[in-house]
Amino acid sequence: MCGIVGYVGRRDCLTILVEGLKRLEYRGYDSAGVAIQMNGSIDITKSAGKIRVLEERLSNGAGPPGTTGIAHTRWATHGEPNDVNAHPHTDCSGRLALAHNGIIENHSALKNALKAEGHTFTTETDTEVLAHLIEKHLKRGLKLEQAVGAALRAVEGTYGIAVVSADEPGVLVGARRGSPLVVGVADGEYFLASDVAPIVEHTRQVVYLDDGEMAVLTPEGFHTATIEHQRVDKAVQEVDWDLGQIEKGGFEHFMLKEIHEQPDSVRNSMRGRLNPAEGLGRLGGLNMTPEEMHEIRRIIILACGTSWHAGLIGEYMLEEHARIPVEVEYASEFRYRNPIVDQGTVVLVISQSGETADTLAAMREAQRKGARALGIVNVVGSTIARESDGGVYIHAGPEIGVASTKAFTSQVTVLSLFTLALGRQRQMSVETGVELARGLDAIPAKIESILERSAVVERIAQEYGRHNNFIYLGRGYNFPVALEGALKLKEISYIHAEGYPAAEMKHGPIALIDENMPVVFVCTRDAAYDKVMSNMMEVKARKGRIIAIASDHDEVVQGLADHVIYVPETVACLQPILSVIPLQLLAYHIAVQRGCDVDQPRNLAKSVTVE
Repeated sequence: MCGIVGYVGRRDCLTILVEGLKRLEYRGYDSAGVAIQMNGSIDITKSAGKIRVLEERLSNGAGPPGTTGIAHTRWATHGEPNDVNAHPHTDCSGRLALAHNGIIENHSALKNALKAEGHTFTTETDTEVLAHLIEKHLKRGLKLEQAVGAALRAVEGTYGIAVVSADEPGVLVGARRGSPLVVGVADGEYFLASDVAPIVEHTRQVVYLDDGEMAVLTPEGFHTATIEHQRVDKAVQEVDWDLGQIEKGGFEHFMLKEIHEQPDSVRNSMRGRLNPAEGLGRLGGLNMTPEEMHEIRRIIILACGTSWHAGLIGEYMLEEHARIPVEVEYASEFRYRNPIVDQGTVVLVISQSGETADTLAAMREAQRKGARALGIVNVVGSTIARESDGGVYIHAGPEIGVASTKAFTSQVTVLSLFTLALGRQRQMSVETGVELARGLDAIPAKIESILERSAVVERIAQEYGRHNNFIYLGRGYNFPVALEGALKLKEISYIHAEGYPAAEMKHGPIALIDENMPVVFVCTRDAAYDKVMSNMMEVKARKGRIIAIASDHDEVVQGLADHVIYVPETVACLQPILSVIPLQLLAYHIAVQRGCDVDQPRNLAKSVTVE
């Protein structure tokens, strides 16, 4: 959720920290703050609001000089977002500063014990407990590294932390459990951050911390250890993307840029994995032999949010083409109901960030029950990527907009490749495999053709931007698209929107339909087309306003819908990759028209690392 960045080196660190926060703002933007070692003390500046508010406050005060510091941008959990609850937090002495991402589950018990020992608390946060707990151990004469480890051994919950002390100049300590941290390695300077976004401007050499590990950074070097202080040797890895990929590149918003990147992101998801001539898909990272693949008897897909919608499409295509029973589970529910995981079950774990707390916990539960877990993630070096038994990177590139777009289409692309690989091992004919593979190969060009028609979507958005309710309907492969379209509108425009199977409209939602209700039908030509046309007539009879996503050259739909947005045709199971593009654009343009903050919608954050 929250974003942490730290620096130790020889440069004035304030600019580095603030710029780093800007690159992490998609992780949370309720409040922000910096803490910098200077002249034998810790100088802390923080404020409620977005990072620009903190920046204004720093510029008014000129900003503290210093070469070691930490910074934080917050997504509030415990305590409302205000100046006092903003991170970094400090101890009673004010000589220690700490930034934290996660939730300390036993903070109440720890707080009561610390109060009994004379500690005074000033915030509503669970994080402040950590600062005082470290202070307690520092008073025993421990060094900062040892005090942090001793404090964390008493903690229940999740954390990614960065800590500095006025009494140990040039020392920065970080630790993680359940919340990601990465160390950036450069010449005479070192970085600590929640992900690589604030680091890549300075170095591509990084070290990913695992749960229960800590890192100690000084200008002379760094070392890693467990919180029990057992040294751990970590490999330095190289980040394979550059700064340009996390800049807007001339677009007004990251979301619009990422929508337009989808021809390339889908191509990248397929690169080296598709053989259209023979109708074959290859996914080398699964770490499974052909015999093990053939032994799969059941698949459980675990995901949250947009990734869950991608998983639902995966269920449909895997059952149709690979003839394997598939269940799609909300990761947040899976581990709390004692699920049945039997022999021959493979779990697909889908997460853009690879750090989603619910999804990671569900994966660990499935593994504990004996399942093989395969990750479908975007972020290289993420926890799910490291802890899964195999998997696939979707290679969508950095996704900064909080509302996921290109990750969704890349996830569906990878699920299509997985379907092709499994299907050809089973009952899928060469002809069907070739059709699916060629369909995949043609998808990027078809996405480009949809993006060229975006002016049509913008005009529709101008007409409907002031409505406060929408219904999205679809059948078959288009039902998950309806869910995803409704979610996008909710996320960034704050309009109440619901997605339903079109046939379910008659079982309740039809009561909502009148002349003020926009109804979006995803009605491309497929096996359920005639049925969807009947559902559209039912809406029209009740004076609902109809927006249709239809196949090119479909003239029938023009007689029923108030507005039609056309998309190219493709193989039925691939149609969602195309049908969702206009819905992403519709949500975007409506949000812009309503004056909403598209890239940083209220109450949301990009990576959900707390339960």
